[in-house]
Amino acid sequence: MTSRRQTIDSFDLPEGRRIAGKYIVEDKLGAGWEGEVYRVTETGTGIHRAVKLFYPKRNENDEALRTYALKLDRLSDCRSVIRYHHTERFQFKGQKITGLVSQLVHGRPLEDLIKLQPGKRFHPFEAATLLHTLAAAIDEIHNAGEYHGDLHEGNVLVTRRGVRFEVHMVDMLATAKGVRDGRRTDVVDLIRLFYESLGGKARYPSQPQWVKDICRGLRRGLILERFPTADRLRRHLERFEWDGR
Repeated sequence: MTSRRQTIDSFDLPEGRRIAGKYIVEDKLGAGWEGEVYRVTETGTGIHRAVKLFYPKRNENDEALRTYALKLDRLSDCRSVIRYHHTERFQFKGQKITGLVSQLVHGRPLEDLIKLQPGKRFHPFEAATLLHTLAAAIDEIHNAGEYHGDLHEGNVLVTRRGVRFEVHMVDMLATAKGVRDGRRTDVVDLIRLFYESLGGKARYPSQPQWVKDICRGLRRGLILERFPTADRLRRHLERFEWDGR
């Protein structure tokens, strides 16, 4: 009698769990459609790494992992992208799981940073400054022939450096299809991040007109009509007239 494999929808590895006998889990950094990302310590060196574990149903024959590793390799010169190291395999609930080991970047998830702001939202000028940094980072990824594909508040890591923001993009979508649409989706997602950083739906009616001119009511068609590329958005942010509000 043939047993059916259990569908794995989450790992939820506890602190202290060993992966492949070489890494000790510290905590979970995030989760997405393809899998989960953990902060780990390399037992032989004490170096901190990140490991993305792929759900088997999203990673048949390691296709998603290979696509993701190649994507990171192509983007190795992009400052906002993590550095790929190697892969590891281990058993979980009787199934072989593949993990991609990468550089651990420091920063606070954008969703957490927003919660720390007064009123749990950024001042519009701060939000625009952050959006400019994100647009420049995404434009660099697009110029390298790729896209992120899954931008949200949980997989953008942000660090403040004086009056500047530094950002890292993690957990990109591992697919080789739909590059043009993926780039356009990145632009829409950038503006959605801007919208959410300002307080979202509850605060949108009271935002100044220059903010609404960027958000365009979050309507995809209207956003792409004005900002068809991340570069166009970046240049708009460098040139628009700000009235101080």
